[in-house]
Amino acid sequence: MMEAKNIKSVYFIGAGGIGMSAIARYFLHQGLTVAGYDKTPSALTTRLEEEGMLLHYDDSTDLIPEACLQRESTLVVYTPAVPNDHSELTYFREHGFEIQKRAQVLGTLTNTHKGLCVAGTHGKTTTSSMCAHIMHQSHLDCNAFLGGIVKNYGTNHILSSSDYVVIEADEYDRSFHWLRPWMTVITATDPDHLDIYGTKEAYLEGFRHYTTLIQPGGALIIHTGLEMQPAVADGVATYTYSRDEGDFHAQNIVIADGEISFDLASPIETVEGIQLGQPVPINIENAVAAMAMAQLCGCTADELRSAMATYEGVERRFDFKVRDKRHVVLSDYAHHPTEIMQSAKSLRELYPHRKLTTLFQPHLYTRTRDFYLEFADSLSLLDEVVLCDIYPAREEPIEGVTSKLIYDHLKPGVERHLIKKADVLDYVASRDFDVLIILGAGDLDNYTDQIADIIKTK
Repeated sequence: MMEAKNIKSVYFIGAGGIGMSAIARYFLHQGLTVAGYDKTPSALTTRLEEEGMLLHYDDSTDLIPEACLQRESTLVVYTPAVPNDHSELTYFREHGFEIQKRAQVLGTLTNTHKGLCVAGTHGKTTTSSMCAHIMHQSHLDCNAFLGGIVKNYGTNHILSSSDYVVIEADEYDRSFHWLRPWMTVITATDPDHLDIYGTKEAYLEGFRHYTTLIQPGGALIIHTGLEMQPAVADGVATYTYSRDEGDFHAQNIVIADGEISFDLASPIETVEGIQLGQPVPINIENAVAAMAMAQLCGCTADELRSAMATYEGVERRFDFKVRDKRHVVLSDYAHHPTEIMQSAKSLRELYPHRKLTTLFQPHLYTRTRDFYLEFADSLSLLDEVVLCDIYPAREEPIEGVTSKLIYDHLKPGVERHLIKKADVLDYVASRDFDVLIILGAGDLDNYTDQIADIIKTK
């Protein structure tokens, strides 16, 4: 493997992903030449270009900058979502360049820093960003590589001289197996990515193996009641957590007038008077996990209280766009049935007497095929479901797999509609809504601000 001191330029294939862009910014911060390819321009790639990254959007080796054609001094970083026959990736392979997945680069950082990692089917972006905010605001500080834009910082990374690095540990393509955590939270192990793992058992085994990678002297903080059985090494402490039980949990919870407060019950020190800056019920549990890891590192009670009160949330994670007496509009990245269930329950807890409507764009044909019954059950917790066509991402269509699979299995009594994504804005303009949540990991979120503007005029 190329030594870090020999790297003068870094080339990214699939540069515009939220996780890849954080790594790109790390190398920009180091003063290296940073360039790359992405399929389509976006607000994120525009910001990267403004920060000094050289980007293009056509798969062509002719567009690779000269500085990135030097094999001895160029590191190539790619995302697994890029097809194997991508011509630029093929060029680098054929010419013997050092090529790493994003996760390998993060793995290297966990060998040179104390890695504070958050893994799990859902909740990992919010939990890792909460932990990063706590650590950064504390006397310990941290670096961070996150899966979403943290509103406090307007970015998905934090750079500092701290020994700690907070990392969102992604199980897709078994990427988290490259990491060597000092401490890790595991939020959930509901089966997902079965196109990669094949079976639930293989998925759970992926998480079990991940727990073997925790460094001796470190800690595992695992949600209570998970089916997965950890296998930590000697010298690794294990703690449990949840909203209501475990070594770390919340007590004296008060949800009233749009505010949430509670006390953190902890084997280290009970912390009273936690106030959530982003008052969403699901964030009680996420905050417990984030504070547990930060407290185990040495953050004080005052630092925990201050950070949680000032935490503003992550874009597309329970992201309110309109919030007044007549209308509520928010966006949430939830794209797995369990995530949708948690979002629906949080909404119901916040707005027990209001009509809840969702605009949902399923993400991936394989996920829809594997979980359409579970999607229908979770969405049926809402009053009205408006389904758009499936967002394919990296996949080709699968015969017989459409949003109608979910539509047909929604529970009786749930209002339901099937529309095309292209018709979303006209549909919203023709209707009125009480509480509207835009769900999914696809590109429907691109319409969120326009939807909010339309509803504000009603």
